[in-house]
Amino acid sequence: MFSGTIIAQTHPIMKDPFAHTFSIVARDSVTGEMAVGVQSHWFSVGPLVAWGKSGVGVVATQSFVNPAYGPNGLKLMEEGKSASQALEKLIAEDDGEEYRQVAFLDSSGRTAAHTGSSCVESAFHYTGKNYSVQANMMLNDKVVPAMKAAFLEHSDLPLAERVVKVLQAAQNAGGDIRGKQSAALIVVGANKVKNSWEDKKIDLRVDDNAEPIVELARLLKVARAYEFMNKGDLAMEAEDVDEALKQYSSAEKLFPDNLEMRYWKAVALANSKRFEEAIPLFKAIFEAEDNWRTMTLRLPSSGLLNVTEAELDKIVN
Repeated sequence: MFSGTIIAQTHPIMKDPFAHTFSIVARDSVTGEMAVGVQSHWFSVGPLVAWGKSGVGVVATQSFVNPAYGPNGLKLMEEGKSASQALEKLIAEDDGEEYRQVAFLDSSGRTAAHTGSSCVESAFHYTGKNYSVQANMMLNDKVVPAMKAAFLEHSDLPLAERVVKVLQAAQNAGGDIRGKQSAALIVVGANKVKNSWEDKKIDLRVDDNAEPIVELARLLKVARAYEFMNKGDLAMEAEDVDEALKQYSSAEKLFPDNLEMRYWKAVALANSKRFEEAIPLFKAIFEAEDNWRTMTLRLPSSGLLNVTEAELDKIVN
């Protein structure tokens, strides 16, 4: 047992940020996507713990956090080092390694993890092909085994949803002894990207919430809905109205209360001259928020609504 005062007197580690937590680094063996999922009773855990780069790997750095493990670990893996080689090098250079908990996963699915001898119990990790689960300051020793079991059990799910299942299992097994506050999820691609803004396929954060994993799962569902919206927009650009309607409908099923998703479906219907279907949608949207009526009047000049003046008048009135 040790106190913060004792650590401060004996080690500069107390200058480092806290992120006592549970997390997973994982790879989808089919798509090659890689992810980090994390929850903690600490404000805004994501920016400290979760790091990733498409075509390279992912890193989770926690306990008394040394954030340098993130960018430095990714750099080493990008240079060709395996997850274990990269982690071993950084651990050897870290005077505070006994207080660190870190997990690396490279683009080949190789994993490596480190739980320092001074991490607060219950602290443990488990590494396997394509995943590593790790936790410290947990209520009990059941958390990491529950995370492992959940990852193996939900192999049928997309990677992001699978990671959320792992976080839920950790919480259900006891989770952080202090409770819960924040969570995060990132997913990067299998291949390197040219532009940095294309790097993260999913980047979700819940910085302060009484039920962070519940909120993270909700945000992931919304993100999936907007993926369908983006596909619908691309179909509209290609003048494939039927495909656009299919994608917009899929989005609406995931997020039925979102006016914008219903609105662009109505626009697609109007552009395909299916006014009998479009006008009731427009009417319901305008009744809920009249600004959409004003928006509709502005669309023809931008080429987003291709209707005659008479048809436009029928839509907005």
